Amino acid sequence: MDKYDVLKLENQLCFPLYACSKEIVRKYKPYLDEIDLTYTQYITMMVLWEHKSMNVKKLGGYLYLDSGTLTPVLKKLEQKGYVKRTRDGKDERVLNVSITSKGEKLKEKAVEIPVKMGNCFTITQEEAVILHKVLNSILSQVTE
Repeated sequence: MDKYDVLKLENQLCFPLYACSKEIVRKYKPYLDEIDLTYTQYITMMVLWEHKSMNVKKLGGYLYLDSGTLTPVLKKLEQKGYVKRTRDGKDERVLNVSITSKGEKLKEKAVEIPVKMGNCFTITQEEAVILHKVLNSILSQVTE
């Protein structure tokens, strides 16, 4: 084995992860265009549909996004009327974000997206569970 084999793209675990992620987000685009959301806006809304309200720091933790990336996303979602940002009454430094009734209604349009995405590729339920577990394991290790 050549010592430079480790530098071949085909031998990298990170490259298929990167390429797969990029292509999956590309597959989401037409479905998200129908509800006028970007992928980052969509995953932000997913967290808020589940939790209704939280501070921006905690939201960023769920999404693995820093405030510099998340702030413009939240501003745009607020302009669209889907979320409301407010300063915390106890600590002015803390910014809270909560879903609005309009944002809650958007959930009805978005509920079909996972099904549509599921039809874009075929892996078994068992493979999906294993993949999800492996990816979460890797994610927890690289974010420590």
